Amino acid sequence: MITAGDRKVMLRVNRWTPPLWVRRWMIAASRAGDGWGWALVGVAVLLFGGAERFAAIEAGVLAVGLGMALFHSLKRVAGRARPCATEEHCWATLLPPDRFSFPSGHTITAFAVATTFSLFYPDAFAVLLFCALSVACSRIMLGLHYLSDVIAGIAIGAGLGYAAVSLVNGSL
Repeated sequence: MITAGDRKVMLRVNRWTPPLWVRRWMIAASRAGDGWGWALVGVAVLLFGGAERFAAIEAGVLAVGLGMALFHSLKRVAGRARPCATEEHCWATLLPPDRFSFPSGHTITAFAVATTFSLFYPDAFAVLLFCALSVACSRIMLGLHYLSDVIAGIAIGAGLGYAAVSLVNGSL
């Protein structure tokens, strides 16, 4: 049932040719989600994050590190092919970093960082959520992931971010 729904969403997205600004936004979001965008957020936290900056960075690195280990393991176990491997995408030309789809590592990282830093800096929540959602949507729009890959990535990343903050703050 999930696979059928995923395929239906993928085909619908694949048939749509979005305006140029949407295509540029999705490509930019996906590229920023490669890691360098989140590294810049980390540098900003180090420079301007106040007294909590080291705890925030520690929690962020912990959440992202655990997320990377988890998604690499899950991808091998699940072995799900990417949508772009089963159906040619109509407008995206980005190559996937590997051949497996489930779960979305970009989304796990995006939500691990966004959740972690939002818990330390609640005023930044809206911007961080927008960035994380942009990365997540881009993975579907570019034909690199199915919807369920991204939903799992959101849940895993947010959960790891919350757990890392709790651990660093001693409440776990």
